[in-house]
Amino acid sequence: MFNFLKSSGPRVQPIAPADAIARAARGELTLIDVRDISELKSSGKAAGALHVPLATVQTRLNPKAGELPAGLAPDRPVCLYCAAGGRSAMAAEALLAFGYAEVYNLGGFGAWVSGGGQVERI
Repeated sequence: MFNFLKSSGPRVQPIAPADAIARAARGELTLIDVRDISELKSSGKAAGALHVPLATVQTRLNPKAGELPAGLAPDRPVCLYCAAGGRSAMAAEALLAFGYAEVYNLGGFGAWVSGGGQVERI
């Protein structure tokens, strides 16, 4: 009856920290940290994650805007995180609009850390 309310395209999916950590370790998805550089300097980032601040997502992650960072492709699974999940949700929606097929929102960096994910300092 209310089928018009359902989106037929891909959706941003939540992902459990343990699943994100395991899939990243196996090279099955690309991690993207959308926090500001000051936040990374303060706490580090997930090991192997790309750093693409939210303000630059439109230009750096849009396949039509130019060359994508190494390891990133619209047909490759992507997992985003920020400090609490809000900015990563916005970035994830942008990636879907750009045509990325499999997009996950981990939420906050704390979820990565509490799940046992490795951290690298910058």
